[in-house]
Amino acid sequence: MELAHSLLLNEEAYNQLGEFQKAEFIFAWLQFLEKLLPVTSRADIRENQKKLVEQLTSLLNNSPGPPTRRLLAKNLAVLYSTGDTFSVYQTIDKCNELIRSKDDSPSYLPTKLAAVVCLGYLYKRLGRILGNSFTDTVGNVLKAMKNAESQGRYEIMLSLQNILNGLGAAAIPCHRDIYKAARSCLTDRSMAVRCAAAKCLLELQNEAVFMWSTDLDSVVTLCFKSFEGSNYDVRLAVSKLLGTILARALTSKQTTASTKHNFRRISLEDVMELLGTGFLRGSCGFLRASGDMLKGTSSVSRDVRVGVTQAYVVFVSTLGAQWLERNFSAFLSHILDLVSQSHPKAIQSPTDAIGCRRCVSFILRATVGGLLEEKAQIAAAKEICQAIWKLKKVVDAAMSDGNLETKINTTDVTVSQHVLVCALQELGSLIHGLGTTAAPLLQDSSAGVLEAVISVILHPSISVRLTAAWCLRCIAVALPSYVSLLLDRCIERLSALKSCPEAVTGYSFAVAALLGAVKHCPLGIPHGKGKVIMTVAEDLLCCASQNSRISLQRMQAGWLLIAALMTLGPAVVQHHLPRMLLLWKCIFPSSPKDLETEKTRGDSFTWQVTLEGRAGALSAIKSFVSHCAGLLTDEVVQRLLPPLPSAVDLLTQLSSIYKSYGNSLKTPSTVYRHKLYELLAVLPPKAYEGNFSAVLKELVTDLTVPDSQIDASTFLLPPLCHENDRLLLGPLLQETDHRFIEEQLLLGNSIAGGSLEYDPYSIYEKFVKGDSLPKPLPPALSVISAATRLFGVMLQVLEQLLNSIKQTKGSRQQIVQLHVVSAFSTSLKHLANCKGSLGSEEVRRSALMLVMGALESSNPLLRCAAAECLARLAQVVSDSAFTAGLAQLSFDKLKSARDVVSRTGHSLALGCLYRYLGGIGSTQHLNACVGILYTLSQDSTSPDVQAWALHSLSLIVDLAGPLYHVHVEPTLSLVLMLLLSVPPAYAEVHQSLGRCLNTLITTLGPELQGSSTIVSALRTSCLLGCAVMQDNPDCLVQAQAISCLQQLHMFAPRHVNLSNLVTCLCMNLCSSYLLLRRAVVACLRQLVQREAAEVSEYAYLFRRDPTLFLADVNIREIGLEGALLGLLDKELDPRLCQDIKETLTHMLTSMAVEKLSFWLKLCKDVLAASADFNTVASIDTTQEEETAKVDDISVLTSDNDDRFHPFRNPRWSTRVFAAECVCKIISQCENAGSAHFDITLAQERKQRDSRDDFLVLHLADLVRMAFIAATDHSDQLRLSGLQTLQTVVRKFAAVPEPEFPGHVILEQYQANVGAALRPAFAPETPPDVTAKACQVCSAWIASGVVSDLNDLRRVHQLLVSSLLKVQAGKEAQNHQYNESTSTMEVLAVLKAWAEVYIVAVEKQKNQSDTHKQCLKLENSSEESYRDITFSASGLLDLVQADLGTLSKLWLAALQDFALLTLPPEYASQLPAEGGTFYTAETIENARPHYYNSWALILYATALWLTSTGFIVVDPDEGVTNLSRPVTPTTMCQDSSTRPLVKSPEDVNTDRFHLILGISVEFLCSPRSDAAMENIIACLHALQALFDVPWPRSKIGGDQELGVELLNVLHRLILTRESPDIQLAALEVVRLILFAAQEHVKEKRRSAEVDDGAAEKETLPEFGEGKDTGGLVPGKSLVFATLELCVCILVRQLPQLNPKLTCSPAVQPGKHLLLSEDGSRLVAAALVILSDIPAVCSPEGSVSVLPTILYLIIGVLKQTAVKLQDGRLRLTVAASLQALKGLLSSPMARAEKSQNAWTDLLRSALVTVLDCWDQVDGLLQEFDEVSLLTAITVFVMSTSPEVTTVECLQKRCIEKFKITLDSKDPLVQCKCYQLLHSIFQHPNKTVSYPYIHSLAPSVVGKLQETEKAKPENAAELQVIQEGIKVVTALTAAAEEQHRAHLVACFLPILISFLLDENALVSATISAKSLHEFALQTLMQIGPQYSSVFKKLMASSPTMKARLESAVKGNQEGIKVKTTKHAKNPGKSSSIQLKTNFL
Repeated sequence: MELAHSLLLNEEAYNQLGEFQKAEFIFAWLQFLEKLLPVTSRADIRENQKKLVEQLTSLLNNSPGPPTRRLLAKNLAVLYSTGDTFSVYQTIDKCNELIRSKDDSPSYLPTKLAAVVCLGYLYKRLGRILGNSFTDTVGNVLKAMKNAESQGRYEIMLSLQNILNGLGAAAIPCHRDIYKAARSCLTDRSMAVRCAAAKCLLELQNEAVFMWSTDLDSVVTLCFKSFEGSNYDVRLAVSKLLGTILARALTSKQTTASTKHNFRRISLEDVMELLGTGFLRGSCGFLRASGDMLKGTSSVSRDVRVGVTQAYVVFVSTLGAQWLERNFSAFLSHILDLVSQSHPKAIQSPTDAIGCRRCVSFILRATVGGLLEEKAQIAAAKEICQAIWKLKKVVDAAMSDGNLETKINTTDVTVSQHVLVCALQELGSLIHGLGTTAAPLLQDSSAGVLEAVISVILHPSISVRLTAAWCLRCIAVALPSYVSLLLDRCIERLSALKSCPEAVTGYSFAVAALLGAVKHCPLGIPHGKGKVIMTVAEDLLCCASQNSRISLQRMQAGWLLIAALMTLGPAVVQHHLPRMLLLWKCIFPSSPKDLETEKTRGDSFTWQVTLEGRAGALSAIKSFVSHCAGLLTDEVVQRLLPPLPSAVDLLTQLSSIYKSYGNSLKTPSTVYRHKLYELLAVLPPKAYEGNFSAVLKELVTDLTVPDSQIDASTFLLPPLCHENDRLLLGPLLQETDHRFIEEQLLLGNSIAGGSLEYDPYSIYEKFVKGDSLPKPLPPALSVISAATRLFGVMLQVLEQLLNSIKQTKGSRQQIVQLHVVSAFSTSLKHLANCKGSLGSEEVRRSALMLVMGALESSNPLLRCAAAECLARLAQVVSDSAFTAGLAQLSFDKLKSARDVVSRTGHSLALGCLYRYLGGIGSTQHLNACVGILYTLSQDSTSPDVQAWALHSLSLIVDLAGPLYHVHVEPTLSLVLMLLLSVPPAYAEVHQSLGRCLNTLITTLGPELQGSSTIVSALRTSCLLGCAVMQDNPDCLVQAQAISCLQQLHMFAPRHVNLSNLVTCLCMNLCSSYLLLRRAVVACLRQLVQREAAEVSEYAYLFRRDPTLFLADVNIREIGLEGALLGLLDKELDPRLCQDIKETLTHMLTSMAVEKLSFWLKLCKDVLAASADFNTVASIDTTQEEETAKVDDISVLTSDNDDRFHPFRNPRWSTRVFAAECVCKIISQCENAGSAHFDITLAQERKQRDSRDDFLVLHLADLVRMAFIAATDHSDQLRLSGLQTLQTVVRKFAAVPEPEFPGHVILEQYQANVGAALRPAFAPETPPDVTAKACQVCSAWIASGVVSDLNDLRRVHQLLVSSLLKVQAGKEAQNHQYNESTSTMEVLAVLKAWAEVYIVAVEKQKNQSDTHKQCLKLENSSEESYRDITFSASGLLDLVQADLGTLSKLWLAALQDFALLTLPPEYASQLPAEGGTFYTAETIENARPHYYNSWALILYATALWLTSTGFIVVDPDEGVTNLSRPVTPTTMCQDSSTRPLVKSPEDVNTDRFHLILGISVEFLCSPRSDAAMENIIACLHALQALFDVPWPRSKIGGDQELGVELLNVLHRLILTRESPDIQLAALEVVRLILFAAQEHVKEKRRSAEVDDGAAEKETLPEFGEGKDTGGLVPGKSLVFATLELCVCILVRQLPQLNPKLTCSPAVQPGKHLLLSEDGSRLVAAALVILSDIPAVCSPEGSVSVLPTILYLIIGVLKQTAVKLQDGRLRLTVAASLQALKGLLSSPMARAEKSQNAWTDLLRSALVTVLDCWDQVDGLLQEFDEVSLLTAITVFVMSTSPEVTTVECLQKRCIEKFKITLDSKDPLVQCKCYQLLHSIFQHPNKTVSYPYIHSLAPSVVGKLQETEKAKPENAAELQVIQEGIKVVTALTAAAEEQHRAHLVACFLPILISFLLDENALVSATISAKSLHEFALQTLMQIGPQYSSVFKKLMASSPTMKARLESAVKGNQEGIKVKTTKHAKNPGKSSSIQLKTNFL
């Protein structure tokens, strides 16, 4: 194919190819040419033009296929428009000649068609350049049309469309001729020709004025005719034409001179009348219709009605939303008039009426719901209400004419019923869509929406009552705050009007509908409502028999209420279960005898009531089983079963009862059957085993002797066909935007589809789609579908069914066959799911007969279902021989049969067999299948056979797996050949080809990336196939092309041209076909996951048509992202919306950081578009801020100009999505770097590169968006806005404001935050919004943004008001929602306060710490400190006022939580009336709220208890304002047994155990999804608890408790990796150990006090290990602590584990660098280790010491690595500290353990010394200082006998010697410091050996420095330290040696002094040394004056030097004191320095 890529056709390569390859080669060349020509230079084109034209025109004669001819024509046109045009006339003549040719053979047809297409494209491209030649051309083409066949007519119409497009107004002379030709084509028998004609006329009307002026009536009539017998595509095309022309006629102002005299202005009424005529009378002319009207025979064909309906929508959409707003009332009255009594024809039969109602609803939904924005929708809703009120008055007038008892003239009343149904339906849908934004509409008393709806609940027509109830349900779902209110109102009216039949049914419908709405309202209804409804229902049932006039209605109403009540779920129903089961038992006769007596007694009316009642009871039980599966215990099932046999008995008697009492029982008995079948289908078959045969018999009768002759295939079969196979059955079964009305065309003329009045019980069921009305089918049909479902569950008897098929004839037989197949198919489905078997051989045989018969049915749906059924049969039998037999049967049939029906059925059967048997193993079988299907798919005589065969082939390709690889190439060739040759009119064949190509690409999969020639050829073929499909006029084929390219892009991304693909996607983004839009978005979703930036870029560059506006938005302006957001706002299909959201989310995650401003602007545009002025103006601001804010407001509101706003008032759901996007953007920026949250850094980087963008620079926008969202009418948006605000506060709280140091950047927005929060605390706000706002309040207060208490008080006040509400208790609760919502609100308030309190305490603690440091440093900063404390203690003061109340409420909440966490088996112990904040009935709903907030409340309570130090406050104080008992003393105790007053100790113990219990319960097994914050808060609470002595004494004294806690913490550390959690846990461990130490100390102390007189020896041993030293795992605190510490240490330093050290994974001696967190963990563990011995007895301490020493020294050894600056690493410092703590432990000196300790400590010292020697090649990084320090710690902290052993001492001294000689001054310096401390050791046996060995070298080193003066600070420090050591030596020396030492030392010191001249020029180091030496001399001189004087006397030079230095020093001091006055504060710092040294 590469050879095809050239400007001229490579004829040499072309001629070598076979016939089919030639076609492929040509197509590839033309495709390449199409891309090449626009980018080739004009000169090159002119050079080759002649040759190219020749090549292209010669191709005309090669009979090119449809796609090839289109490409050929496009290329010719482009060639002439870019090159020279002089030879174009020849080309046109040649085409005309070809068209005139008399050759009519089929082989010549493609040439003619190609010529026609060429002409079209040439004129389209070159237009008026071609002068007047067009008249001949058009004449010629029209002449050719007279005897053209359908393909010719199709191409001619499209060509004429192109000619008209190119010529524009110049073509006026031909308009009439073209119009005439197109008129005839518009009613052509070929649907494709009709579509083409509609497109041609649509083009024509642009210039042909007569079409929408003089000839308007005839055009309209013509369109109506065209609708007759049309298909979906025709209706789409013609309705577009009709709608556009009428819109044009209405808006047109121009009147050309020629038509002035007969041009009439057309008004809206005229247009509506024209459309209304079509809707009501159809396509028959106006005169002819009247005759039929008189006879009353003609009925409008449904296709016409549906077509006109679509035309209405096109008409309004063309005129636009603003037109609709202005003319809405006229439009509404016309549309509603279509179903009013003024046109009785339209609604003469119920099916017609339902069809018309659907059409009217569709028009209203598509216009009002689809075009109008929210404000306009509210206005529309008011108009609809007005219409309802008007109709209500008509009904009232009719009703009041006579007394209610007398029969009213029914026609007057039914006048309005259909209009009302449509109005109510639209009103319901509107409000449902508006959600909580509809609140103002319902609050507007002038509109009276609720009154209007409730008033028509009493309408005489049942369908109106039901629709009104459904409308109430929509209102309730949209505005949950109305549910309780409406329920109360309806129940109250129901009870009041019990004797009015309309009221009883109407209000019971309303209550049932409202109960159905509850599950869509997360806030629920009060629990007590269930009880009220149950009582009303019982009451109705009990008094049903009192008044025969309304007994039927009461019976129905009672059961309907019970059935609806079941939807509230187990929590509500369990309380009413016994009453319901009793009613269920009573409604059926208890024995067969009673049933017999019943039969003899009643009349037709009582039977009607009885059947109605029993059907209701069956519904109620079905509802119970469906909604309360949790309550179906064995016991309940046993109580459900007894009435079933009686119900089945009645079923068998129905026919006889029906015969006895006549026709009036027909419907009730059908309904009874339906309900019984439905109930049996949801019960397990075992439940009615005894009645099996009776039920089966009835089922067989129902399925085989149907009362109605209705063909029910369209609703029975689609669920039984596989969804992919339904594509074969045309667009009617596919999802389209017009599915709602198109459905009725599917159902055959006798049914119009479902309607609510057929089954009132569906009013409470969950709908499939959110707001669409439930559509139950008529009883006769629903019985059949219920019967087939039940038959599927009961494993059945086939023979009876088969015989019944044989016995029936004709159409009747078909219907029976249909029922039987659907029943059998359902049962096979069930069998396959439960792995059942079919039974004997006969059953198989009869099953096969049944299915084979159906496979050859004339109904394509039945064939499709039968093929599926056959495959399921094979699956259930699962016997390979049987399966092979089935396939063979189909093979044989296909070989012999010639009729379309059996060929299609059997070919599909072959594919289906593969679906359930996943590739029938043998290759032969596959070859045979493929061979037959290849042949069938080339049968060009029947497109149907081709389509079915190709579909079947696609199934086999998909499911045959790797076996298919051999066939891939031939199949691909076949698909390509057909794509290039099948006429475009056969769209179904192309769709099947698309599926084939798709499965082939999937089969090839990743192999497509390969580079071999075979693979690249396959790949090219796939791409060519996609290109052909993309050019196909059929949208579904284009959708297939897109999904094929999507697959290709997944497997071989480099080979798909992304830019072309994105262009194609952008063009189809707003297609009118739902499936195409879905394919586009699904493809985008995949592309942006990998290449979001590229896709976005290509979409931006996409300017193929600069005027292309997508959904009224220009991609160039707002990018693909904006276009998708716009589409999301308009789109109604939920699946598509979900895909759009996912696509946008992927784009956001990958690009939001790079295109930050763009994304934020998008979100802001969407959110700000909704902010109307009044919400913004309500910002509360202080005076001085006013001015600044005004600008903001004006900016926001001046955007009303269209230019600024790409989004005009988007829907609330879109705005919610935008607010969620803002949060996502923030979290993306968080991952992207710190500059986004640091304004200084952001500004710096922005200056450096202006393209950089940072989130912090957009803070004002973020706050603005959060504010707009948080103050909206929509509750969901308010929640999202508050969430955004919370995110902003949490993320930006700490960002400092660079211009005002000490302030943070968020501080300037406090007014906005306050204003955003205030509305959420208004009384009418829903509790979930208030709860969210509480979180934001606490986040804001806790963030510390605002330091001024007066400013904080605004937000604090909101929390205080909430707290008052909480204190008011249950009495003040809101009774609109479920009780659990008040639990949610209360806990949110308590949690918010807890957070504020925690922060206040933490701040105060931090400040007291800093205060201590401040005091240590200096007193001067007192003032600044005072300010800081003020804010923290101020915050604490704010809380302190309410702390008394809060603490009680917190404890009460914790107590509730503790009760709720009890396992189910303790349920009986829970208080009967519920807890403090939850009620017993709503316990399940309350749980999540407690789980949400307990942790912070626990922490706050622990802090509060700690702050009081567990001193009990007087329990009566502060309770006065609490109306409920909240002291935990009430815990689980009955009032009678409760002691009057608990002692403080008991109260404390209770509280201690409450907190400890909750913590341990949670930490024992935190769920894997438990929030980090909860675990940390829980650990902090434990820390706070053990911070005070009393709880420590409890845990210290209870060892088991301590061990349990430690084990829980150990487990937590093992399961949670987070360092924060582990550190917090270690802190708790430390405190537990501390508590144990205190306890042991206390016991020892008291024992000593008590036994002071007794002998020392008899003292018992306290501490673990007692006398033996043994520790018992599981019981020992020490053991548990050690386990935990080892766990931490070994995790951080695996080398510590002796088992690991030997393994090759760990290299010995290699040092690990720990992370900072790791170091902190290790340090914390070491602190704990060193504390352990204090808890042990002496023997116990000996047991644990080796472990502890091993670990401490191990850490030292592993982490002692040098750092650059000589600092110690944290772990080293900690291990040295721990070592020191351990060595100085009293146990080391206790009698019983001293010897053992001494031995162990010596060994430890040896280990430390050995560390040194082990390090061979690693000395460079090894830290000698740490080890020297460790040695020093040993020397200093242990008793002398440990270190004075000679061999050890020698080694230690050796180490010091080596280190003294180190070249590193830092090491030397440290070494001197350590020696300094050793030399001063009080015990001489310890210090002397060191002095003897090391002093000489120290002095020696100092003497050496006389010559080499210090160069830098480090060397200087070494000398200074040396001097200090010698000074110390001098002090420690014995008297007789001291003089000698001083004599050595003084000369050294004096040598460091400088004379005056030298001092001036000396380095800083030398000067410092001079000063230091002088100071030391001044100190030593007076101490050893005799030696000093002696020395001075003996050496005059020294003396002179010293004197001059002293003199110089004194002068210096004088100068300093004079300076000191000028420069205070200088001396203090110097003094500090010297003091420190």
